[in-house]
Amino acid sequence: MHVSLDGFVCGPQDELDWATMNDDKMGQFLGTDLLKTVDTMLVGRKLFQGFEQYWPSVPENPKSPPELVDFAHWMADTPKVVFTNTLKEVTWKNSRIAQSDPSTTVRELKQEAGGDMVIFGGAELAAHFTKNNLVDEFRIKLEPIVLGKGKPLFKDIQQRVKLKLNKSKVFDSGVAGLYYEVIK
Repeated sequence: MHVSLDGFVCGPQDELDWATMNDDKMGQFLGTDLLKTVDTMLVGRKLFQGFEQYWPSVPENPKSPPELVDFAHWMADTPKVVFTNTLKEVTWKNSRIAQSDPSTTVRELKQEAGGDMVIFGGAELAAHFTKNNLVDEFRIKLEPIVLGKGKPLFKDIQQRVKLKLNKSKVFDSGVAGLYYEVIK
């Protein structure tokens, strides 16, 4: 997740114009592990709808670079659990709506065999899982900017969450890629 130095994941109008999106080395650093270890996506409704519109079109675009096409196929092929109160059905390949509350859903998924899960979509969803002690690792793209206001990544967190930095790298863009393990 892209995070400003002052802890925001987007500006006050949900803008992301400040986030570094075109740093190939950053994508390789953070994406390689994702593609190898993750076999389930946990997605909020808003981001899911954006993904559903964007990613299926990438392989059809002849101008899409091969690594983006590969990622688009991974996005389509990887199971997606959508957390929503408004959608009644989803039709994108390998997608389903969570049948119970987010915490129960993730606890059940953690009991199943398989790889890692990644939270795509939403500071609120990430904060919910953090509050409920369901996050094992944070992978952060710390952006070299202070926004002053916006949507915080860790809204309403009441308890401290102790972390251990396991991996980091600073990129030419100024973004720091950070892997933090949650100490339980």
